[in-house]
Amino acid sequence: MLAKFHWWIASQALPAKFKSMQIAFGLEDLIAIVTPQAVRGSTPETITAIASLESATAKDLSFLGNPKYRAAVSDSAAGVILLPADFAGDPKPGQCWLLVENPSAALALVCARIEAQLWPQPAPGIHPTAVVDPSAIVALTATIGPLCVVEAGVTIGEGSHLQAQVFVGKDSRVGDACWIAPHVYLATDCRVGDRVRIHAGSVIGSDGFGYEFVQGRHTKVPQVGGVVVDDDVEIGANVTIDRARFSQTHVGQGTKIDNLVQIAHNVRIGKHCLLCAQVGISGSTILEDYVVLGGQSGVGGHITLAQGTKLGGGAALTYDTKPGDFLNGSPAVPYMLERRIAVLQKRLPDLFRQVGKHEEQLEVLKKTSAS
Repeated sequence: MLAKFHWWIASQALPAKFKSMQIAFGLEDLIAIVTPQAVRGSTPETITAIASLESATAKDLSFLGNPKYRAAVSDSAAGVILLPADFAGDPKPGQCWLLVENPSAALALVCARIEAQLWPQPAPGIHPTAVVDPSAIVALTATIGPLCVVEAGVTIGEGSHLQAQVFVGKDSRVGDACWIAPHVYLATDCRVGDRVRIHAGSVIGSDGFGYEFVQGRHTKVPQVGGVVVDDDVEIGANVTIDRARFSQTHVGQGTKIDNLVQIAHNVRIGKHCLLCAQVGISGSTILEDYVVLGGQSGVGGHITLAQGTKLGGGAALTYDTKPGDFLNGSPAVPYMLERRIAVLQKRLPDLFRQVGKHEEQLEVLKKTSAS
């Protein structure tokens, strides 16, 4: 049966351009959404998809988000293109350029409108298969999806949406206008602010990794603190944020966390930080505001990353930083120093060969002088 299914998939004639979106925007609609600084040209087409500059057709919206693709604009067949306000030139006949301050941000406004159309907010209410403790307070405008569990003392705020199979533990709070994807686990005594998005499979409030070596064995240290997530935070898929040993593990306002990030107990993260995929932060570390951690970077415990610190992908940091530091490598060092070291490392084989030759020449000179 599986082989037949694979044959059926292979035999289907897939369109040259697959479109998952069902959208329709006229030029006036797009102008109203992005409010451009200037409009050049016009198009009679209805925009039905978003595409890259190279692959776009007359019914597509495209944008110039990276200057290195600037040359592709003149060849693009897109019906509408979002361009920087200082972009020179004129569109093709039947094509429209919308000049905006930030094309990528303007595209995000369009995508937000599409998102609202594709995934509209469900009707408020509690699904019949959900289990909600009688003592829980669920706002009348909130939505509790299929097979969710909401324990005693929980508060769910106005307009928040818990999709299928979300668990909210005893005495926890979910603020207003939150969106929580399936299979999220929010443990006992956790606080989530307003407009927080938590993607599928994330665990908020798991036990911190704490043990004491007593009489020849690792003895568990109870983790009796909580987790606080401030307003406007986004947490990616399969993120784990451990509850504190005491007090709180804290994620500051506006911070964005990518998939597969581990945040240990008693970590304190400031406002508007960016944590890319597979970052690991050890216990009791402090990230001040606007810290950026590149993918797969690791941060040791009990240190402070000062405001604006940036850590490159794969870097390993074990010491306090100064405001605005940009570090890379393992162990982490200032970025430009790490780049110089990387260049010199490639020259090490040649250097060793040269040293070997000099040693041979030195031996010859020693023998010659001795004779």
